[in-house]
Amino acid sequence: MSEDKHPAAASAPQNEGAKTAADVVAEQFLSAEAQATTLADESRYGLSQWQLMWRKFIRSRTAIIGGCAVILFYLVAAFANFLAPYGGDQRFIEYLYAPPHTLHWDAQTGLYIYALETTFDPETLKAVYKPNPSKKIPIRFFVHDSPYKLFGLIETDLHLFGTTEKDVGVFLLGSDRQGRDMLSRILIGSQMSLTIGLVGVFLSLTIGSIMGVTSGYFGGRIDELMQRLVEVIRSFPSIPLWMALSAALPQHWPPERVYFAITVILSLIGWTWLARQLRGKVLAIREEEFIMAAQLSGAGNAWVIFRHLIPAVFGHIIVIATLAMPGMILAETTLSFLNLGLRPPLISWGVLLQEAQNLESMRHYPWLLTPAIAIALAVLSFNFFGDGLRDAADPYSR
Repeated sequence: MSEDKHPAAASAPQNEGAKTAADVVAEQFLSAEAQATTLADESRYGLSQWQLMWRKFIRSRTAIIGGCAVILFYLVAAFANFLAPYGGDQRFIEYLYAPPHTLHWDAQTGLYIYALETTFDPETLKAVYKPNPSKKIPIRFFVHDSPYKLFGLIETDLHLFGTTEKDVGVFLLGSDRQGRDMLSRILIGSQMSLTIGLVGVFLSLTIGSIMGVTSGYFGGRIDELMQRLVEVIRSFPSIPLWMALSAALPQHWPPERVYFAITVILSLIGWTWLARQLRGKVLAIREEEFIMAAQLSGAGNAWVIFRHLIPAVFGHIIVIATLAMPGMILAETTLSFLNLGLRPPLISWGVLLQEAQNLESMRHYPWLLTPAIAIALAVLSFNFFGDGLRDAADPYSR
């Protein structure tokens, strides 16, 4: 009987040993995987709030595209006079309402356009332009033409491209009713349209941040007074209110003062949305322990607001600023289009769209609508960029 049990007893430890080896390998694999997961979690948990926001932001392809487009728009605006072949008010009397040129290239001439021959329609007496293939006009880079001040400081007359013939213009986007190059005016107009939005948003954020944080922090009668003020301002329709305030500006004011006044008007109306949102956030944050610790340590209300509350909601302020930029650009465009905002000789995208107010211009000269394309691209870029920042502002959401 003992001999019968001995083989079974001998085989049992062998099977048990084989199972133990498999279990050891599995346990080592699981422990290595758990250790890698733990290290990844530790590296993620060790990141700051801004690092988590940046990590989530760069994962959004549309946000990256929108951000790069926004940077490109402001780079173009900064170097607009250099990129534009002509000055914003430079006229070519012989080329009124000239259609856009078509670029050509060959190995001998390089980049060139065909000269335009002008004839007149006997019925409508309008100029008709036809390209002349026998006359090529070469396009040169880094040419000297109308003088300007780069960044408003450096006097120069260097342009990225143009022609050596002074009486012949290169109209890649056509010309307007006074023979001015549309491409040059769109590039130079971006300086006004983009900067008025930037300055307006900065003023709106300053007013809205102080009013919203103060309202949420103090509460009581101060909160009631500020919220009633916000409701009164928001109860007025935006466009009629803009029109009324813009029409109140004196007609004899110089363009620079009108520009500043329009910026202030847009800022005084646009801060209410931010103030309302920040109030709700501050109502939740003011009961946190770090606010109570600051108050118990003897910090004043101004210290708590500017050193604790505003930095706590700074990420939300950046998101609102980005999403508010398209509204400022469209507001300036609307006022200028209605001849209640910026006026010539200032150049903005809204001023340029005044040329396309009638159906005749849209029918016969559709290139006058090209500023609308620039506006649409700028608004879409800011919206994509703002949506990415809004998602990144909450890095823990999925």
